[in-house]
Order: sequence, then structure tokens, then C-alpha cells
Amino acid sequence: MGTIVIDEKYEACRKILKEEISQKRYLHSIGVSNTAACLAMRYDADVSKAALAGLLHDCAKGLNKEELVVITQENDLEISPIERSNPELLHSKAGAILAKQKYKIDDDGICSAIYWHTTGKPDMTLLEMIIFAADYIEPNRCNIPNLDRIRKTAFVDLKKTTAMICANSIEYLKRSSKEIDRITIDTYDYYNKLSVK
Repeated sequence: MGTIVIDEKYEACRKILKEEISQKRYLHSIGVSNTAACLAMRYDADVSKAALAGLLHDCAKGLNKEELVVITQENDLEISPIERSNPELLHSKAGAILAKQKYKIDDDGICSAIYWHTTGKPDMTLLEMIIFAADYIEPNRCNIPNLDRIRKTAFVDLKKTTAMICANSIEYLKRSSKEIDRITIDTYDYYNKLSVK
């Protein structure tokens, strides 16, 4: 397994990313990258891949709503009704495409982790779970219910952490009277069942 995180590929992607997204989003991306690397060390995953996926998970956040729709449609990816009414949700799908096309990432595992980092999905790979969790618990996050507990749990049980994150997200969306993507509910159901066994 690779243990070098800051290699030439990472540094090249970091320099491009810094010019493409806001400073706040860039700091978040560095936080996710570092957190993903820590989780990868804890769970014996590829540290370099986790760091790179974490760095690029929000690489499409610099695109406007129209650009997100166009890049998704041009690459024949499905756009759900919720994504149609909230195109910013497409940043994860568009990000997976940008990772391949703009950042020259030829690793399907990294691109898949970017693709699923917002909603999650049932039966995720280890890398997908790491990026899903790292995005939620990175050090710049604050004012999230149960965040300290979720952070601690992330280094003990990633499946339980995934269920906890989904539960929090669903509760937040309900309180905000926002639509909930079906895949997030399916992800919660899948991992909640696993975590109570």
C-alpha cells in the first residue's frame, strides 16, 4: 500500500484545485484530505488514494448550476428529480468526471469515492466510506449535532459512523423542510441494520 501522501500527483492536483474553488472550500478540501489519510491509516487502506480522493471530493464546487447540469448530461449520468430542482447536489457526480478529465485521475476507486461522497450508498467500499466520513468530520466542521461522538466513532467503526452521519443528515433536511434523496435513506437503512447486529 502507498504511504506517500504528498507526491507529485497530489501536489499537481492541489495547485490546480486551489485556483478553481473558494478559499473556504479549499481549506475544507485540505481538511478532508488529511482526515481521510488518518482514517486510511486506521483502517489499513491506501493512504495516498484516500488523501487524493479527499482533496478532490469537492473539485466541482467551483462550477455554477448550469455547468453542473451540462457536465452531468454530457457524460450520460442520471439526474434525479431532487438533483433537477437542486443542481448543486450534482457536484459529486460532476466531481467524479472532473477528476478523470481535468485532474487526470485514472483510478476508478478514487472517482467512485468522489461520486458517492454526498449521499453515500448501500455497500460502499472502504475508500468510499472513508471519504464519506472524512467530509463530515474534518476539523473545519462545526455546529453539527453529535459531531464529537461521530468523530470518535469514525476511528472505531466506519459502518456505524455512516449510519450516524446519514441519520444526522436526514434529521437536518427534515427540520429544514428540504427534500431527502432516496439514496441517503437507503444508505441509512443499510448501515443502521449492520451497526445494530
